Amino acid sequence: MANREPLLKTIPIAELRPTQMTVGYREVAEKRRRWRDYDGEKKKAFLGAHMIPTLLGPKKRHYIIDHHHLSRALHEEGVESVLVTVVADLHYLDKDAFWTVCDHKSWTHPYDAEGVRQHFKDIPKSVDALVDDPYRSLAGELRRAGGFAKDTTPFSEFLWADFLRRNIKEKRIEGDFSSALERAMALAKSKDADYLPGWCGPLTRPIR
Repeated sequence: MANREPLLKTIPIAELRPTQMTVGYREVAEKRRRWRDYDGEKKKAFLGAHMIPTLLGPKKRHYIIDHHHLSRALHEEGVESVLVTVVADLHYLDKDAFWTVCDHKSWTHPYDAEGVRQHFKDIPKSVDALVDDPYRSLAGELRRAGGFAKDTTPFSEFLWADFLRRNIKEKRIEGDFSSALERAMALAKSKDADYLPGWCGPLTRPIR
């Protein structure tokens, strides 16, 4: 199923199909801010270096399997097209089979803003329809602050988001993000979080 060599193609962002239901709007806003800081040449270089990995799905539509936040940010900034790399061609599958493969390959995360799993049909059809999960924003900021390490586990930051969801009230995130981040950092360094990908809490015994 996977291509031996990446297939590169320019695709309108409006035609890209998400494989998850949410993003952190705060994360999207930060990516928009960084994009606006670039000059024309740097923007071209950035787009050339940040290809969006997709699956070629039913009806040969491109389904994003990473960089949902970036895709949404670029779309909001008026960027019309991005370069994609097709990592697997599954266009010959029907929808049910396609989503089953995505599920087993950890290429999809069909969970809503409450962290509850939904049906694949409820996944938005475009990046501008992705809804906000403030805990995903908190998890992203926590990683940047050193709360946990970047990890190759699929959707690792959503796992952290769900951990934070169970331990921090949403009104705290909305009312005082810095306070919520401080609490998140303490939680991230605790043994309660040691099962999560990228955990880098304190050592249990001194190094000799």
